[in-house]
Amino acid sequence: MEQLQLPHKLTLSERSHLSLSGVTEVVSFDDTAVVLKTGLGTLVVQGDRLQLKTLSPDGGQVVVDGNVSSLVYEEPRGDGRLWHRLFG
Repeated sequence: MEQLQLPHKLTLSERSHLSLSGVTEVVSFDDTAVVLKTGLGTLVVQGDRLQLKTLSPDGGQVVVDGNVSSLVYEEPRGDGRLWHRLFG
């Protein structure tokens, strides 16, 4: 059975209020980093005084407040064999 992909959207206001949709999982969070799985990959939000304000699993809605310093999508990781052969 194919999993329905939620539309992914993010809005950052004044670097202090981040609203996201399309979040499928909150991997981890603390006051300096929030790691979220989305339909478009893993998103890492970094900053300080970060707080997870809203978590709605039905629509994949998440709101993060705090001082946001970076938003980074991680590239999918393969098994690493090619990189090991090239650089190992």
